[in-house]
Amino acid sequence: MTATRLSETATAPPEAGRGFGSGVDSGTGGGLGGGGRGPGPGLVTAAVLVVVLVVSLGVAVTLGAASIGVADVVASVRARLTGQDAGLSQMQEGIIWSLRMPRVLTAAAVGAGLALCGAVMQATTRNPLSDPYLLGLSSGASVGAVLALLVGAQALLPPAAFVGAMAALLATVGLAQLAGGLTPSRTILAGVAVSALGGAITSLLIFWNAQGDSYRDILSWLMGSLSGADWADTVLVAVAVVVIGVPIVASGRLLDAFAFGDDAAVALGVRVDLVRWLLLAATAVLTGVLVSVSGAIGFVGLVVPHAVRLLVGPGYRAVLPVSALGGAVLLLWADTLARTAFDPRELPVGIVTAILGAPVFALLLTRRKGGA
Repeated sequence: MTATRLSETATAPPEAGRGFGSGVDSGTGGGLGGGGRGPGPGLVTAAVLVVVLVVSLGVAVTLGAASIGVADVVASVRARLTGQDAGLSQMQEGIIWSLRMPRVLTAAAVGAGLALCGAVMQATTRNPLSDPYLLGLSSGASVGAVLALLVGAQALLPPAAFVGAMAALLATVGLAQLAGGLTPSRTILAGVAVSALGGAITSLLIFWNAQGDSYRDILSWLMGSLSGADWADTVLVAVAVVVIGVPIVASGRLLDAFAFGDDAAVALGVRVDLVRWLLLAATAVLTGVLVSVSGAIGFVGLVVPHAVRLLVGPGYRAVLPVSALGGAVLLLWADTLARTAFDPRELPVGIVTAILGAPVFALLLTRRKGGA
């Protein structure tokens, strides 16, 4: 895609009422409650997804080489809460609480965060192709992670990836500023440039130094993997999603104003530049935390918000929370498929999300009526 095409896409206003890339609150389905006329599609969809997510968490823990039933998981959880004996072997308890439970919870939290960031970036940049990695965050995190793996410091991988992501963000913002100011189109183009540079540096590091186990570790991280997730990772991403994600979800009304353009948002009392960059900074920090744990997982932040708009309408008061729930369910099952489909071998979850996401995105694209 040429720079000209990217700039045109970034600055084109979304089409009101369309499912693909729109953000205007049309007055129907714009909020979870449907404007006081009974439960709206957002509230119904959110309620259904909450139930699906809870059931999915319980079922996903049972899937794997070791045979563990849903009743065993329920008994183990109840025993942890009440202090009673669950009647399970020490090995079963270890599989549930040391291996599977932290992994499925981490997958759900990462999926929720990526989908939420994607929805925010599509609104603030008015670019339907935006996703959490648009500002070069993924490539910067990749450089940091590869450096940590090459020196054998796997324990430093999450902080190294986070530092790399933040460095990429600063480089993107700085380049956009040098190019004439922080506008959405300039920022997107700067992000493309930083992504290309980060990708080149990562490839050079792998070509020059990687071999044996370090090469396999690097390849797995670059494709996205939750195979090493533990309780520390679960707590880290859960805290990040709550602390950063909840204020983002509360910004739905502000993002609805962005759909009409900057001038209209200013007329509605929105401090456009301040709100835009606060939200972009928040999504950048959240993405940096998520990527530091999961690696580079694509398509979740791109596809989920578009699918959600088809279900609940374009209003961001509904799109944001429902996207978070949808992303959690999607990545939870994608990771479950990645670790069980070819047992004992495990696919990087990024491959699964790409296989699932590409045709879904193509279907969403064909359902967009009259778009360019």
